Amino acid sequence: MKTSMVRLALAMWSITLPLAGAWAIEVGGGGSQKRDCLVTFDAAVNHPAAKPKHVRCTDGDPACDSDGVVNGLCTFEVRICANSTFNPECTINGVDSIVIDNAIDDGSPKFDPDFQSLQTAVDNDIQPPTTNVDICTATTDVIVPIKGPIGNNRCRRQRKKIKLDALSQLIDGRKFKDRDTLKLSCEPDPNGCEPMVLFSGTFDRIQRQVFNQSCAVSGCHDSQTQAANLLLETGAAYGNLVNQTPSNPSASGDGWLRVHAPNPPGTSGTPEMSYLFRKIDDDLPSAAYGERMPLGKKKLHRTLRDVIELWISDGAPQTGWVPGTF
Repeated sequence: MKTSMVRLALAMWSITLPLAGAWAIEVGGGGSQKRDCLVTFDAAVNHPAAKPKHVRCTDGDPACDSDGVVNGLCTFEVRICANSTFNPECTINGVDSIVIDNAIDDGSPKFDPDFQSLQTAVDNDIQPPTTNVDICTATTDVIVPIKGPIGNNRCRRQRKKIKLDALSQLIDGRKFKDRDTLKLSCEPDPNGCEPMVLFSGTFDRIQRQVFNQSCAVSGCHDSQTQAANLLLETGAAYGNLVNQTPSNPSASGDGWLRVHAPNPPGTSGTPEMSYLFRKIDDDLPSAAYGERMPLGKKKLHRTLRDVIELWISDGAPQTGWVPGTF
């Protein structure tokens, strides 16, 4: 039975800087104990309590959430180390390659820019192949939002898994593989599932809870793809939506706008003439108008569709709260 080996960050002459006010702990990440030191994770692991190897964090807990604020997401600080000496039973040395899953923006919905940042840190700081001992990347922030709020302001835990494959250099004519996983879970604060606690206004809620998680992702409306010439990343979404003509000829021919909100702002908008709302509500006259969004995913929760409809009806304000959306 494999025994998880951990090393507290502060040891005699081997010091790892504390992460978010807590001691970082180095973990092998799984696999054969004989090769589990080829690549390791360095993070504020705390779960399970007896033999911690993953991070389970409550939003705003400074021991694991580096921003220390109840804001609907946990920011985990993670390092990756190679050729570690943390486990004296593991003597394999000399990493040839380290590849993190879903770190390439190739249109896959599983692509994660945080994983891309981790891969960049590996390539720049560890620079495989190398036999340098205990060489680590700089700290990378991996952000995990909670699920919600939906319904009557219900929130749930959400998690990410960092998975990587490492190959050793040739040892006795063979290469050894180290497959590692680090689970990062973000739990909602018991008193922090109120929209007005988590977001600054209605549009901020839509941006962070809808666009960032379901639309501005690889292969869709991110900066890499910009499907239908539409970018929905933070800072770009509002100007690309409100009173803008959709690229779909059927929708534009009907006089629809991406978000139909008259001038001056604050007067009534029209969800029925807003291509965004018709797409997410699956209320399109025919296939000529395109497909429901988010493409290939479950229909947005009724709560979020209601928030968008109320926001448009209120004139799609960029700031402030629309009644009924908090």
